[in-house]
Amino acid sequence: MNKPKPFLVGVTGGIGSGKSTVCRIFSILGIPVYAADDRAKWLMANDPNLKKEISSQFGEKSFLEDGSLNRAFLAEEVFSDPEKVKKINALVHPAVGEDFKKWTKEQSAPYLIKEAALLFESGSYKELDYIINVSSPLKIRVARVLLRDPHRSEDQVNHIIDQQMPDEQKNELADYVIKNNDSKLILPQVLEIHQKLCALQK
Repeated sequence: MNKPKPFLVGVTGGIGSGKSTVCRIFSILGIPVYAADDRAKWLMANDPNLKKEISSQFGEKSFLEDGSLNRAFLAEEVFSDPEKVKKINALVHPAVGEDFKKWTKEQSAPYLIKEAALLFESGSYKELDYIINVSSPLKIRVARVLLRDPHRSEDQVNHIIDQQMPDEQKNELADYVIKNNDSKLILPQVLEIHQKLCALQK
């Protein structure tokens, strides 16, 4: 008898919501996690086709002499301009989508997780079976990011938050919501969702 195909589950949440912590718990439970944002950075620096497209769209300064990504140049020239952000996303998101498809074929588990900040914004949520949104109050999120990324200012963090879909909207679109605030533990919430998803495969 053929084993059932694993469900594809997205984990999303705004910057500082704690989605990486949630994914670490799923990983400890034996669920493979594909970190789309980290993988996007890797592909931008290592995928020859994507590198070629980025260079032709944004110039050779996009990469340093050793072939690595010129993060300072991209942050200043590309990520500060909404139109250029759309352009680079149009190159990177399809590459990540293909990479994710290849990755899923190599895994074996009741379900697989794709962790990404912009699942709804990029439209990639449509290719997944279920979505979990990690929700957290704005003040807590800003404080977390400032602690984690000392190079960012509060204005920069608020600017990133303004570019992302509001939390309330994500909660409405998601199949499951994990509340990551000071009054609720995340471990029992993750375990409950894990049990529900495993039960769906039986």
